[in-house]
Amino acid sequence: MRLILLTMFTLIAFAANSVLVRSALASESIGPAAFGAVRLASGGGMLLVLTLITRERRALFPSGSAVSSAALLVYVVGFSYAYLWLDTGTGALILFGGVQVTMFAGALMAGEKMPRTKWIGAGLAMLGLALLFGPKAGRPDVFGAALMVVAAVGWGVYSLRGRGVKRPLAASASTFLLATPLATGLWLVVPDGVSISPQGVGLAIASGAIASGLGYALWYTVLPQLRSSTAAVLQLSVPIIALAGGMLLLSEPLTWSFALAAPLIIIGVLVAIRR
Repeated sequence: MRLILLTMFTLIAFAANSVLVRSALASESIGPAAFGAVRLASGGGMLLVLTLITRERRALFPSGSAVSSAALLVYVVGFSYAYLWLDTGTGALILFGGVQVTMFAGALMAGEKMPRTKWIGAGLAMLGLALLFGPKAGRPDVFGAALMVVAAVGWGVYSLRGRGVKRPLAASASTFLLATPLATGLWLVVPDGVSISPQGVGLAIASGAIASGLGYALWYTVLPQLRSSTAAVLQLSVPIIALAGGMLLLSEPLTWSFALAAPLIIIGVLVAIRR
């Protein structure tokens, strides 16, 4: 039960990131580069405080953390810019569909056994995603979709590397702290041209400190207890949560494709994680 609750919290946190960044960019209260930099800085600060409280500071900056921080940076930058062109649910769908492919590929390359139920469940979930991109469901912006695919690869690599981490809190803090200067440099070199308001900064801090900092620390905690393929399929539920959040908080419309796809994705996830 503890593992289930922690996993549910992390999935909700992932969905919250999509709602927060879309809300900030749609209101033009902050630009994508600034949002990414503030998100990483606040997330790194939160994780560093938690690391010091738990006395894990000696575990900071483990071997390979630079590679993980690079993957995290690719994800955050691609994610932030993609939402200039995508709505909340569409962006989450592209992101976690791409994450599933990346993590499934990683699982197969690592020799992980894939039961038939996992393939069936993943197939049902992907069919649900396909419905959301049907001819009458509306096509996403090509450039925004391409950026989100890049972000998906970054997040998939970050998640795969997290499965072998012994001290997840310190490892998460390390990746955020290493990625922050690079994101800040990008913001300074390529300014957004958008005035930054307190509302935008607040949304970015909420995304970084709570949805990312706490969410990713818990994700790294549960990842070692999940198979790569299971973690991949579980994340397919995030677009449904994000779509619901977009409808409730950002007044995005309820579509027939969502009504058909949501049950398929949920059933697919349940089938895939069934023992």
